[in-house]
Amino acid sequence: MTIQLPDASGGLRTYEPRSEPLAVTPGAPFTSRTVFSAAHVVADPFADVTPDSPAAVDWDATLAFRRHLWSHGLGVAEAMDTAQRGMGLDWAGAAELIRRSAAEAKAVGGRIACGVGTDQLASGTLAEVRAAYEEQLAVVEASGAQAILMASRALAATARGPEDYLEVYGHLLRQAADPVILHWLGPMFDPALEGYWGSSDLDAATDTFLEVIAAHPDKVDGIKVSLLDAQREIDLRRRLPQGVRCYTGDDFHYPELIAGDEQGFSHALLGIFDPLGPLAAEAVRVLDTGDTTGFRALLDPTVALSRHLFQAPTRFYKTGVVFLAWLAGHQSHFTMVGGLQSARSLPHFARAYELADSLGLFPDPKLAEERMKNLLALYGVAR
Repeated sequence: MTIQLPDASGGLRTYEPRSEPLAVTPGAPFTSRTVFSAAHVVADPFADVTPDSPAAVDWDATLAFRRHLWSHGLGVAEAMDTAQRGMGLDWAGAAELIRRSAAEAKAVGGRIACGVGTDQLASGTLAEVRAAYEEQLAVVEASGAQAILMASRALAATARGPEDYLEVYGHLLRQAADPVILHWLGPMFDPALEGYWGSSDLDAATDTFLEVIAAHPDKVDGIKVSLLDAQREIDLRRRLPQGVRCYTGDDFHYPELIAGDEQGFSHALLGIFDPLGPLAAEAVRVLDTGDTTGFRALLDPTVALSRHLFQAPTRFYKTGVVFLAWLAGHQSHFTMVGGLQSARSLPHFARAYELADSLGLFPDPKLAEERMKNLLALYGVAR
């Protein structure tokens, strides 16, 4: 059986799908790395909404996907940008997602950390930014989840320089009940975060970031870095205080960063581990045995898919993530909150399907093929 896939030049090429998925089964908990998958939300396809409406979420399918990730030993990073925070999911929807997912995690014994931001605000004073962070921190702590202090668009718009970041983050860390993860999301993921930590000079921004951590090392479990710059992450993690972890958010270089070197390694908090969940878990268990070569042999071939999904404009990677979840049978439709299913082209989808299928990511390859053919027909490609 073959399928005709469109390419970027406007032509069609013949692809032969694989017949069997990669054989992966859940195993023992990880011992060498802490690994979170940022998780997407499943929209309600029958809701009568527009792209500007509050998100209509299919809660059953959304929580089922989290159980899938937990079943493979992965932690869930909830209500992050992968869940379309600020791109279809507002704070009211995120708060409900946090409460429901944290309760589900407690019920099944899954690990969860949740995003704390300021998306109640478009802009505001420093006092209003602090208050917005505090409101969200209270919701996450009340849910029993670990907090991830996300980068704030409102703070980026309001802060006059590094001193304002030091003041706001210092205030939050002093009152946090438990150690948090600090999140540095680069402007390739969100252009509104340009100049975060008070400077567009990344060396200067890094110094401010490290100053925040050094002032409160007992309140920082780790940092999540999403700058798509492997050497900068390596340099940063080597400067962290003892006991503060680096969680890579680099969806281009994650195999080498997680594998590490003689001076250390990164843990993981990655959006690409949403579609890669079972395979990524298998790779980490191999790494747990000390087999770095085997780990890289499993994970290195996935980078081409990740680079494809996260190609510029990088913030639209969520569309590819949800597309693959639909092909894999984790949801019954390809509809996204905010109408974001329209954010990538048909050739982009075709290449994502081909790369994911070649990795054996689809539990039922025939289902994935049939759904891909349905999408092609919708776009006018004859079956």
